[in-house]
Amino acid sequence: MTKREMFEAIVNGNVTEEIVTMAKAEIEKMDARNAKRRETPSKTAKENEPLKEKIFEMLTETPTTAKEVGEKMGLSTAKASALLGQIEGLNVTEIKVKGGRKVKGYARA
Repeated sequence: MTKREMFEAIVNGNVTEEIVTMAKAEIEKMDARNAKRRETPSKTAKENEPLKEKIFEMLTETPTTAKEVGEKMGLSTAKASALLGQIEGLNVTEIKVKGGRKVKGYARA
Protein backbone atom coordinates (compact mmCIF):
# COMPACT_ATOMS: atom_id res chain seq x y z
CA MET A 1 0.00 0.00 0.00
CA THR A 2 1.30 3.45 -0.89
CA LYS A 3 1.09 6.47 1.40
CA ARG A 4 -1.47 8.00 -0.94
CA GLU A 5 -3.65 4.91 -0.72
CA MET A 6 -3.31 4.99 3.06
CA PHE A 7 -4.35 8.65 3.26
CA GLU A 8 -7.26 8.13 0.85
CA ALA A 9 -8.49 5.21 2.94
CA ILE A 10 -8.31 7.34 6.10
CA VAL A 11 -10.19 10.20 4.40
CA ASN A 12 -12.86 7.77 3.23
CA GLY A 13 -13.13 6.21 6.68
CA ASN A 14 -11.83 2.81 5.59
CA VAL A 15 -9.29 2.29 8.36
CA THR A 16 -8.06 -1.28 8.41
CA GLU A 17 -5.44 -3.00 10.53
CA GLU A 18 -3.03 -2.69 7.59
CA ILE A 19 -3.49 1.10 7.58
CA VAL A 20 -2.98 1.33 11.34
CA THR A 21 0.22 -0.73 11.07
CA MET A 22 1.50 1.42 8.19
CA ALA A 23 0.66 4.64 10.06
CA LYS A 24 2.54 3.42 13.16
CA ALA A 25 5.56 2.57 11.00
CA GLU A 26 5.47 6.06 9.42
CA ILE A 27 5.29 7.68 12.87
CA GLU A 28 8.34 5.68 13.97
CA LYS A 29 10.23 6.87 10.88
CA MET A 30 9.28 10.50 11.61
CA ASP A 31 10.40 10.12 15.23
CA ALA A 32 13.76 8.69 14.10
CA ARG A 33 14.30 11.56 11.61
CA ASN A 34 13.38 14.15 14.23
CA ALA A 35 15.73 12.60 16.79
CA LYS A 36 18.57 12.67 14.25
CA ARG A 37 17.86 16.34 13.47
CA ARG A 38 17.96 17.25 17.16
CA GLU A 39 21.29 15.47 17.62
CA THR A 40 22.97 16.98 14.56
CA PRO A 41 23.93 20.64 14.87
CA SER A 42 22.88 22.85 11.97
CA LYS A 43 25.38 24.51 9.64
CA THR A 44 24.82 27.84 11.41
CA ALA A 45 25.31 26.28 14.84
CA LYS A 46 28.63 24.82 13.69
CA GLU A 47 29.69 28.21 12.31
CA ASN A 48 28.76 29.91 15.60
CA GLU A 49 30.93 27.67 17.83
CA PRO A 50 34.21 29.55 17.14
CA LEU A 51 32.40 32.86 17.71
CA LYS A 52 31.09 31.67 21.08
CA GLU A 53 34.59 30.57 22.09
CA LYS A 54 36.03 34.00 21.15
CA ILE A 55 33.26 35.77 23.03
CA PHE A 56 33.86 33.64 26.12
CA GLU A 57 37.60 34.35 25.98
CA MET A 58 36.89 38.07 25.63
CA LEU A 59 34.63 38.23 28.69
CA THR A 60 35.97 39.00 32.14
CA GLU A 61 34.44 39.03 35.60
CA THR A 62 33.12 42.55 34.89
CA PRO A 63 29.66 42.46 33.27
CA THR A 64 29.57 43.42 29.59
CA THR A 65 26.48 44.18 27.49
CA ALA A 66 25.56 42.40 24.28
CA LYS A 67 25.98 45.73 22.48
CA GLU A 68 29.59 46.03 23.68
CA VAL A 69 30.32 42.42 22.71
CA GLY A 70 28.77 43.02 19.29
CA GLU A 71 30.87 46.10 18.68
CA LYS A 72 34.09 44.34 19.67
CA MET A 73 33.31 41.25 17.59
CA GLY A 74 31.82 43.02 14.58
CA LEU A 75 28.38 41.47 15.17
CA SER A 76 24.92 42.93 15.52
CA THR A 77 23.65 43.37 19.05
CA ALA A 78 20.93 40.80 18.35
CA LYS A 79 23.43 38.15 17.20
CA ALA A 80 25.75 38.88 20.11
CA SER A 81 22.82 38.58 22.52
CA ALA A 82 21.72 35.27 20.97
CA LEU A 83 25.25 33.84 21.17
CA LEU A 84 25.70 35.04 24.76
CA GLY A 85 22.47 33.28 25.68
CA GLN A 86 23.88 30.01 24.33
CA ILE A 87 27.15 30.15 26.27
CA GLU A 88 27.03 28.09 29.45
CA GLY A 89 28.68 29.20 32.64
CA LEU A 90 28.08 32.93 32.39
CA ASN A 91 26.77 35.14 35.15
CA VAL A 92 23.90 37.25 33.88
CA THR A 93 23.05 40.41 35.80
CA GLU A 94 21.20 43.64 35.16
CA ILE A 95 23.35 46.71 34.67
CA LYS A 96 22.37 50.33 34.14
CA VAL A 97 23.34 52.02 30.90
CA LYS A 98 22.98 55.60 29.65
CA GLY A 99 19.48 56.91 30.10
CA GLY A 100 18.94 54.83 33.24
CA ARG A 101 17.76 51.73 31.37
CA LYS A 102 18.70 48.31 32.62
CA VAL A 103 20.13 45.69 30.27
CA LYS A 104 21.64 42.27 30.74
CA GLY A 105 25.30 42.16 31.61
CA TYR A 106 27.32 39.01 30.87
CA ALA A 107 30.43 37.99 32.77
CA ARG A 108 32.48 34.88 33.37
CA ALA A 109 31.37 32.93 36.41
